[in-house]
Amino acid sequence: MGQDLPVTSFALLGLFTFGEGDRPQKLTGYELKRRADATLRFYWVSPAMSQVYKELSRLAERGLVSPSDDDRGTTYSITSAGRSALEAWMRESEPGFSVLKHPIALRLLLGHLVEPSATIAMLHDHLEALDKEREALVEVRESLRGADAPGETFRHPSLVADWGLEYFAHERLIVEDLIRRINQDE
Repeated sequence: MGQDLPVTSFALLGLFTFGEGDRPQKLTGYELKRRADATLRFYWVSPAMSQVYKELSRLAERGLVSPSDDDRGTTYSITSAGRSALEAWMRESEPGFSVLKHPIALRLLLGHLVEPSATIAMLHDHLEALDKEREALVEVRESLRGADAPGETFRHPSLVADWGLEYFAHERLIVEDLIRRINQDE
């Protein structure tokens, strides 16, 4: 049923599954977008607001989320069909291999067009941005403590946060090595 949906649809469906135990989450599009910004941005694309509403419409048309009106406006909750589709996607679809779509790598590839100092400055700026994102992810990780033990709701999100923190640490080492190597070229 859901194999023809984009990955973003499944990412948004998954965001409905966190929070209040077995009770379905009721979220507005805005709340879902905020949840995506707070989580997905660290390892996936956080969709634009217009994309969130487009996906909610698609999911509602297929009976995977149920819209309702309350004092906050239109809220959505995952249906049992939505949960089944999400579980089937997790079990049956190929995860694919990640593609490095990295703006810094692209600019480094074209580094021969500018002086080395411009490339090094870009890499230093990236280190600053990396540190800032890492600090934000540390806050997310800390917010999961206490609900991150095996079998608890936020166990898997905490594992992803740990992965992200390791990723950031390794990316920092890689960028520092790139700076060292460019400096050696001069």
